Amino acid sequence: MAIFLILMAAYLVINLANFQFFPRSVRQELEKIGSSITNTTLRVPAERGLIFDRDGEPLAFNIVQYRLGVSPALVADADSLSSKVADILEIDAFDVYRKTVSENIWEFVAGPISAEQGQALAALDEISLGLEEIPKRFYPQGTLAAHVIGIVLDEGLVGSLGVEGAYNDTLAGRVIDLSVSNVPFDLPEDRPAEQRGQDIVLTLDRDIQFWVESELKAAVDEYRAFRGTAIVMNPRNGDVLALANYPTMDPNNFLDVEDPSLLENAAVQETYEPGSILQALTVASALESGTITPYWTYNDTGHLSVGGRDIWNRHFQSHGSTDAASILIRSLNAGAATISLQMGTEDFYSMMRAFGLGQPTGVGLFAEDPGELRIEGETNWNESHLGFNSFGQDMKATSMQLITAYAAIANDGVMRQPRIVRQVISEDGVEEARPTTVRRVLSAGTAASLRDMLIRVVREGAPGALIRGYTIAGKPGTAWISTAVGQEYGPHSSIVTFAGFFPAYDPEVVIFVKLDRPNEYYGYNVTPHVFKRIADRIAILLEIPNDEVRSRLEAAETDIVVAGS
Repeated sequence: MAIFLILMAAYLVINLANFQFFPRSVRQELEKIGSSITNTTLRVPAERGLIFDRDGEPLAFNIVQYRLGVSPALVADADSLSSKVADILEIDAFDVYRKTVSENIWEFVAGPISAEQGQALAALDEISLGLEEIPKRFYPQGTLAAHVIGIVLDEGLVGSLGVEGAYNDTLAGRVIDLSVSNVPFDLPEDRPAEQRGQDIVLTLDRDIQFWVESELKAAVDEYRAFRGTAIVMNPRNGDVLALANYPTMDPNNFLDVEDPSLLENAAVQETYEPGSILQALTVASALESGTITPYWTYNDTGHLSVGGRDIWNRHFQSHGSTDAASILIRSLNAGAATISLQMGTEDFYSMMRAFGLGQPTGVGLFAEDPGELRIEGETNWNESHLGFNSFGQDMKATSMQLITAYAAIANDGVMRQPRIVRQVISEDGVEEARPTTVRRVLSAGTAASLRDMLIRVVREGAPGALIRGYTIAGKPGTAWISTAVGQEYGPHSSIVTFAGFFPAYDPEVVIFVKLDRPNEYYGYNVTPHVFKRIADRIAILLEIPNDEVRSRLEAAETDIVVAGS
């Protein structure tokens, strides 16, 4: 027994010595156990970058909300604390009391709560309370440019839709994991500067955006349309100055939206058969390929059969000897189909691709749809498609694709990359998004010929788009809505559009308008008037000189050059 007791004593002495002089492993284990009880690992999202319009007006920024928690073991007076917290948060005091006397280490009390309430709770200087910061995205302009800006899903702080979605990696910054005490729970205030997301400056002009949205809503209401889209673009650099869809939504309350389609950006996510607005691209393609000239004519009988399907002009009318400009002025489907057949599949579809159909524009918005342009050799294509595609049927395009194509015509045949982001601002400075050229679609001569035709289209076929003092070039369009049993016809059964630019000889803006199912079937009765109302105000906002002023300025510049030489 003596020997046994001596050995046990020696064992205890050795372990005590080990604990005293070699404590590292034991200490680490004890710290690990203690940390699991009193600490937690918190994933801290970065401060998300801000979004501004082109003039620096804020369109999206961050506000702070909180979650409140309590450590019951640290509560000195549960009755008093419960009463104070309940008064600040305007919640039931008994619910708070039950959590303050809980046997758990940590209890969630309420959240999210406002920054003002969080400050009031912090002023209590109560060690048992812990406030967890919740970053919240706020859109100060409400519904303004909602589909351009997008939304942020707060749980994961992941951007979705619009710029928030397309540039999420740029805006989001770097997430970090921090070990924080949960007795009481507290969030460290200091965060690494490099964690913060980058700011984005858009090409949007807030004033133009507001006016476009106002006029689009008025048009949808006036013509009792199902919905509408309007876009304004600078053809020289591809800047999108305004993009609106109506009905719209408030990104601050996107969870309250009952119709999921309202969350979609119809300008880039919705495809449809564009209809006769596409005739301008067909004529431009034929001019560029040399299939026709500006003086080309054909005998219009009002009807054409292609691939076993019949193509008719509006009201089944024939017009006899007709030139290319008259096809656009009168919106002759048979004429457009005649041109596409003369071009042939290779030249026609090559030019349609050059105009950007069947492929995303790369404007920089979330989930852009590439549209649909079937070509010879692909599934479900037949010869009739060549005829029907010439006037925008049996194909699908987005509003952004169509305005980009018309912007190329306005820009002397050069297509600029449409863009929604102008600058990205980080800790390292400002990165400019420089204008980029996609390709030359038309020669300058072809673009000029088509421009002159589009001027005649407005004067003779869509005078509702005329603006006093300015020469306007444009084309209205009407597309029937196809159904499983054929096509609809009559009020509320068409999609009407208008694409136009001004001043026609030195364009500063291109405007595209689309109304879905208005109470007028034909586009020339509806959309030119909407274009005019938008263009009238834009001319003022951008201080665009009218034709007379431009002529005087050009004459003065010429005199200076002559005098200098």
